Amino acid sequence: MVEMRVAGIALDAASRSPIVLLRDPSGRRQVPIWIDQAQAQNILAGLSDEAPPRPLSHDLMASLIDAGGLQLDRVVIHTIEDSTFRAVLKLSPAEPEHANLEAQAAEAAVQAPAGLELDARPSDAIALALRTGSPIWMLEEVVADASIPVDAEADAEDQDNFRRFLDSTSPADLVRHLKQAHPEGEPPDTPAP
Repeated sequence: MVEMRVAGIALDAASRSPIVLLRDPSGRRQVPIWIDQAQAQNILAGLSDEAPPRPLSHDLMASLIDAGGLQLDRVVIHTIEDSTFRAVLKLSPAEPEHANLEAQAAEAAVQAPAGLELDARPSDAIALALRTGSPIWMLEEVVADASIPVDAEADAEDQDNFRRFLDSTSPADLVRHLKQAHPEGEPPDTPAP
């Protein structure tokens, strides 16, 4: 899995539909998810440091999770089917904040399931993760299928550097390097004869 972060909201040039952009830690791949105007506003409100004058829907959801003695551990975007992303919210019993709340937390933990997964639209999951400070994870297969390169020139340069490295390295050089890295003789993944 790859931990993603919200890079921002963009507009599709053709349809003028909003897109939430999730970026991988290297900053090289970005996954666009098309959303509607209301979802874009909810995500933008989560990105903002200013509290709204009245709680919005996702603020209410975060409060309900807290009031239920739960915490949002992470959001996982796990599938893309027919251009539709699927996500789950991973919830667990909340950690007690104060020593005098430990008894209440123990009672809530007995009543709450150890790990709870709730199906969610990615846009709702992202908006909720932003409000709770929870990480957003995406399966590597989904990132690979849906991502667009952010810096195509840097990717091409890396590929050229790797090709030059391979062209200048002989099989004997690779064997010498392996022997230096693993002086016992056999590389760790090679079975002994």
